[in-house]
Amino acid sequence: MPASTTLSSQQWISKDKTSLSPSYTRDFPLVVSHALGMHLYTPEGKQYLDFGAGLAVCSTGHRHPKVQAAIEAQLNKVWHVSSSDYYEPTQILLAETLKRLTPWLGEDATVYFGNSGAEATEAALKLARFHTQRPAVVSFDRGFHGRTFGAMSLTASKPHYQEGFAPLVPQVFHAPYPYPFKDAISGIDAETSTNQCLTYIEETLFQQIAPAETIAAFVVEAIQGEGGYIVPPDSFLLGLQAIARKHGILVVCDEVQSGVGRTGKFWACQHVEGFEPDVILSAKGLASGLPLCAVIARGGVMNWQEGSHASTFGGNPLACASALATIELVEQSLAENASIIGEMVLKPALEALQQAFPHHIGDVRGRGLMFAIELVENGTEPSSSKQEKVLQGLFEAGIVAVGCGCNSIRFCPPLVVEAHHCEQMITNLCTVLKSLNC
Repeated sequence: MPASTTLSSQQWISKDKTSLSPSYTRDFPLVVSHALGMHLYTPEGKQYLDFGAGLAVCSTGHRHPKVQAAIEAQLNKVWHVSSSDYYEPTQILLAETLKRLTPWLGEDATVYFGNSGAEATEAALKLARFHTQRPAVVSFDRGFHGRTFGAMSLTASKPHYQEGFAPLVPQVFHAPYPYPFKDAISGIDAETSTNQCLTYIEETLFQQIAPAETIAAFVVEAIQGEGGYIVPPDSFLLGLQAIARKHGILVVCDEVQSGVGRTGKFWACQHVEGFEPDVILSAKGLASGLPLCAVIARGGVMNWQEGSHASTFGGNPLACASALATIELVEQSLAENASIIGEMVLKPALEALQQAFPHHIGDVRGRGLMFAIELVENGTEPSSSKQEKVLQGLFEAGIVAVGCGCNSIRFCPPLVVEAHHCEQMITNLCTVLKSLNC
């Protein structure tokens, strides 16, 4: 028999410690008994304002009525059909929708469904190698692409993700990715930084490996997520694309965290005019909390053989129904809301705090509802201790936020967030920053 749902938070935490893998990271002693809209609730009834959205997953908020209705309607039809065995209309409709949302990939674009961002990365790795018949892949410093072996091999955001798991997937190389805040501290402007990163690829990396014979793909985040919510100059992505086209290398754009309206456009890469990656990876916010990922590839790229790759649960009908409802809401109003609230409320409020606390906040960066503050000592030196103190202070005030990088805090609320939610968070953040002076 299941344990009583009347257990206290501490009782649930005690049970967790004896039953679940110790590999899970838990920043706060928060037990969520239920959630609705912008809020999480504990068994004791305490309410938390959610500015993490389950790591940018709950794009339409918790239990959005339209998404819930779509899931319930699908429950009355079919729960599971393996895409390896049969055809299922909801999956086909979602694939057609994603093709419409990536018009530069062409009418003959194709879609593969899995269950998570890491699965999307793994599929893209296999696809890139198969399509190009080349072994090597290039990813970027501070990038995060998941924790399965292939995805972990591409990841370079924190060393502990790889500690104890060697050897990793071979023929994975890492190149520098611009970091405008740190570059500026070093006296390097955006153009120079971009040129240095691209020059490293052409004049250093390409001296180690022959690009046209060896490199299958560049795997790059349009905005780095776990690495610190770092927005590169447009010229970096465009320059990377030019190098790729020159040598027949695929550009795989990881939009697992930045996609589905989070930045105010459906895909973050759409902010960069002329940047048209060959493959898009989507997950997290795609199905408002149900496990689903998609790999969307330019026509002709997904030329692998029948049986080359599949997933028993990938493209589950319930998840696809949730995704279709999510996309409809994002297109109707939520992407616009992300742009308006992010650019007109959240960004200026965070920048005002930076002006008020320049010794604590070194940088404010992001797009739409994908913003971060970088916490520092003396205006420039990274401070992981302040990151911990600010996150804890917000939690004690009833605000859930998430760290990123070694010293930054990301604010990625559900796309249904309203101005008064941001004002509540900012008021509490200001109080916490003031307390750091003590």
